This record gives sequence, C-alpha cells and structure tokens, in this order.
Amino acid sequence: MGVAVWVVIGLVVLLVLFLIVTYNRLVRLRNRTEAAWSQIDVQLKRRHDLVPNLVETVKGYAAHERATLEAVTKARQQAVQAQGVENQAQAENMLTGALRQLFAVSEAYPDLKANQNFLALQEELVGTEGRIAFSRQFYNEQVLAYDNALETFPTNLVAGAFNFEPRVYFETEENSRQPVNVDFGSGGAGATTTTSATPPATGTPPSGTPPTT
Repeated sequence: MGVAVWVVIGLVVLLVLFLIVTYNRLVRLRNRTEAAWSQIDVQLKRRHDLVPNLVETVKGYAAHERATLEAVTKARQQAVQAQGVENQAQAENMLTGALRQLFAVSEAYPDLKANQNFLALQEELVGTEGRIAFSRQFYNEQVLAYDNALETFPTNLVAGAFNFEPRVYFETEENSRQPVNVDFGSGGAGATTTTSATPPATGTPPSGTPPTT
C-alpha cells in the first residue's frame, strides 16, 4: 500500500478514536448530572414527607387557620406531582412560600411554639433545606460542565450526531430565595430560638461535592 493509503487509514483511526473518547466523555457527564439530580430528589422527598406531620401538628393548635394549612397541603401535593426540573423548581418555590406563611402564623400560638414535636419537625425541615441547597449546588455544577461540553467545538458535533440534550439548572424565583425563618421570640420559657433554612443556590453554581444521604 502506498503512503496515501496509510495516511487515510491513520486519519480514519484517529477519527474513530476521537468519536469514542468524546462520546464516552459526554456519557459520563450526562450520568453525573443524573446522579446529582437523584441526590436532590432524595432530599425533596424527605422534605415532602415532613410536611404532613407539620401540618397535623399545627392543626392541633391552630385548626381555624384553615386557609394557610390548605395552602401548604396543596403546594406539597403539587411538588410531589411535579415532573421535570423546571416544573419541580416552580412547585418547590410555591411550597417554600406556603411554609414561610405557616411558620409566620405559628408566631401567634405560644403553645405551638413550645410543642416538642413542632420544634423537632421544624429542626428536621431546616436540616433538609440545607441538604437540598447543597445538592442543588452540586447538580448545577454538573449541568454547567455537561452543557459547556455540548456547546464546545468539536464536541458539539458528536453531541448533535448522537442527540445529547442539554440540561437545565435547578433554580428558584427571586421571591423564594430568602430562607424560611422562625423566630420563637421570648414566648417559650423565656428562651429565644431562631432557625432558618439555607437559601437556595442561585446564579453560577459554586464548587461542591455530593452530599451523603
């Protein structure tokens, strides 16, 4: 065989190797985004599971706050049924707002604020909110790496050929970015306890590592 033939064979081999390496890299990046989303999903389910017990506890002391309790229940149901990252983010925004209103209502009930079950549920919810925020940061970081790869030449040629689809960030609306604060003031045995959920990540995701569940 002549030199030209060997050159052609060499180019074909290089092209095949490029396709294999690039395809495998895209698969790894995609799998990382899916794994990161599963971490968020676990924490969201934990949050959703806490809400009914919280509502029942508040109902025992503030049953006539029906509108607030129903709003939390409805928002929780929508969050449970949400499909897709964007719809899930919108539903979680609604649930965050409803929970903020519920905790605001609880301020008018000293017996509720002193209830140990309520305190335990609120503390558990705060911890879950923190884990959700941490998981969201890690997920958004993986999405950034994956989407950048899809848009970068020549990787984008392989991505287009094999139908790799971009992923969206898990973000919150502006009015849902503040933490859920509960200030128990001085009504409970002269003690003051303030707890807050870690606010969701926004903008460009910072560095992080996946949380342990």
